[in-house]
Amino acid sequence: MEQQTEQACIICGQMKEEGIVIVSHFICEDCEAEMVSTEAEDAKYRFFVGRMKKIDLQKNA
Repeated sequence: MEQQTEQACIICGQMKEEGIVIVSHFICEDCEAEMVSTEAEDAKYRFFVGRMKKIDLQKNA
């Protein structure tokens, strides 16, 4: 049985166990759920976009 360890979410900064990893950056399941349900017109949308810019995709992939 795999034991999960807490990681810091790049969106909220809190230590959580459950979530997803995108290019070695962790996003907790709470932030993931909020992001996918946020409309583009919502003020929080720009916040999420800014936080997601922390994910540096490889340029030579």
